[in-house]
Amino acid sequence: MNNPHSPYDEPELYDLMFEGFDFDLPFWLETGRTAGGPVLDLGCGTGRVLLPLLEAGVDADGVDLYEPMLEAAGKKAAAGGFHPLLRAADMRDFAMPRRYARIILAFNTFAHADTTDDQLAVLRRCHDHLQPGGAAVLHMSYPGPAYWAEPDGLPVLELETAPRADGRRCQMWDTRFKDAVAQRQRSEIEIRELAPDGATAACHRLHTTQRWVYRFELELLFRVAGFARWEIFGGLGREPLERADQQMIAWAWKG
Repeated sequence: MNNPHSPYDEPELYDLMFEGFDFDLPFWLETGRTAGGPVLDLGCGTGRVLLPLLEAGVDADGVDLYEPMLEAAGKKAAAGGFHPLLRAADMRDFAMPRRYARIILAFNTFAHADTTDDQLAVLRRCHDHLQPGGAAVLHMSYPGPAYWAEPDGLPVLELETAPRADGRRCQMWDTRFKDAVAQRQRSEIEIRELAPDGATAACHRLHTTQRWVYRFELELLFRVAGFARWEIFGGLGREPLERADQQMIAWAWKG
């Protein structure tokens, strides 16, 4: 087994696990196509959302903290004839040479802002990088009562890939440790590469931390960060946020 490290240090493994993870792509494509200007994918990773945006004709750039992820995104983009501006930077303190009509923070990117100061720093940098009337759009899991009630320390099978040509497949097991007061989750992740007979051929140990927010907390963050108005929905179809088992989609506009 490898020593624990971030999954974002392993772009090839990341892509292997998240191939086909595209339930939100129609939403982001519509967000990009209707932006009326350039789009910034903040926390773009290996290009899961950025590449489809470029392929759809959207003028899009990317920022990510992890250079291996950006290198993978750049190679994919170049293979398709695209040359977006890709910048390795912390989302709390990034600087781009132009301003955007939309800044997107796809599936739980914002959860990597670990403190209130971090969250405000991210949102203020987004606000600074938006054109007048532009919007930051973020997608977060909603931490309802059932989530906090789940037992800690038990491995849960999160994802399993289809068998490859050689018969191998991968599983991602997540062992969670939650702090409800701090609204924080620490995950110990194992990605198991399984041989055709089901035996474990390789095992990769990774770790992540995430900090969750709730609706009215997020509204206060938008207010303090300087946004003029905001809307928070309970799903990718702009459903009202009414149940604890929904996703949270937030739009915040610069005046």
